[in-house]
Amino acid sequence: MSTPFPTINESLLAEQGMEPTRVASVAAPVADRPTAPPTGRVELPGKGPLLTRSGWSAFVIALIVVCAVAPMLNLWVPEGHALHLSTYAVALLGKIMCYAICALAMDLIWGYTGILSLGHGVFFALGGYTMGMYLMRQIGADGNYKSNLPDFMVFLDWKELPWHWTFSDSFVATLILIVAVPGVVAFVFGYFAFRSRIKGVYFSIITQAMTFAAMLLFFRNETGFGGNNGFTDFKRILDIPIATPSMRMTLFVMTGLTLLGFFLFAKWLVGSKFGRVLQAIRDAETRVMFSGYSPLGYKLTIWVISAVMCGVAGALYVPQVGIINPGEMSPANSIEIAIWAAVGGRASLIGPIVGAFIVNGAKSWLTVAYPEFWLYFLGALFIGVTLFLPNGVVGLVKKLRKGAEQ
Repeated sequence: MSTPFPTINESLLAEQGMEPTRVASVAAPVADRPTAPPTGRVELPGKGPLLTRSGWSAFVIALIVVCAVAPMLNLWVPEGHALHLSTYAVALLGKIMCYAICALAMDLIWGYTGILSLGHGVFFALGGYTMGMYLMRQIGADGNYKSNLPDFMVFLDWKELPWHWTFSDSFVATLILIVAVPGVVAFVFGYFAFRSRIKGVYFSIITQAMTFAAMLLFFRNETGFGGNNGFTDFKRILDIPIATPSMRMTLFVMTGLTLLGFFLFAKWLVGSKFGRVLQAIRDAETRVMFSGYSPLGYKLTIWVISAVMCGVAGALYVPQVGIINPGEMSPANSIEIAIWAAVGGRASLIGPIVGAFIVNGAKSWLTVAYPEFWLYFLGALFIGVTLFLPNGVVGLVKKLRKGAEQ
């Protein structure tokens, strides 16, 4: 069965320092070896632009919508007007953009590297908990028990903060930890997993086990993460009330800019030599190893990058939604991230973003109108995409556009 992805680029391997004759001997049968140019040097294809002209136009439009149109419709257009963007819509769109960052991160590790992770929810939650700890400290003595300790600690008769809350009162330290905590956890897990050459369905299973174990750990009250209830009742961020329309819109704009920034970064990454080696690993890892490459460093690097992106998404998610609890680490949440990427279209970058908006938009509507049918819809959607849309919605659009041009 043929793969839907492009095949390994032989000239790329030659560019990475391999002798052209050696690359040919590894990559193709003798009868199919490409004929070397008269100069004896393999000519590489020119590097394309980061985005096409139409792509830049769409990017600028998205930037204007996020930074100008949405704030104007929410803050300046009066309530009751047909064009007013409600606070609920702002929070919903901000939440979905956080999910879109996770889907983009999943595309890097699954669509472009061929590693299906079913445990990315743990990295999302780690970033969320790191931000949540800072927000809990920002409550100060305004909690129900009028203590500087978080309410759940007072309820459990704790007298002081546990050691892992040491830097939770510093916003700068929190920003560093939002990147460092998911990154370190991903590095340790990925190092041992990739070094043991665990891949395929076995890797997916152990990532599920990882997120399930983390969820059980965070459910425990003695770990200092709020147990079953997690963190909630946030009041301020940087000593500014978090529930004001201007702060909510600030968080919305920051989330949109982060999503667009990560998209450009991912676009640059997959077009670089590093990204093309990742695609070579996805298509034929054994051939890459025979060519003198060690896939460990490449897979570990993209795995950590993907985890950090999810951690940042979680940190942006918590102040907008107002709660973080162990449920964010549930295996079902991690599977949903993979579904967003599959529905939108893997290995396309824009596809997972589209998929996150489609699935979560449908979820927001169905869980209100027909809550009992949501899980059936989600399962049917995933099966339908797998059977009839292997390249997702973006792949279908490309196919229709190609058919129209012919």
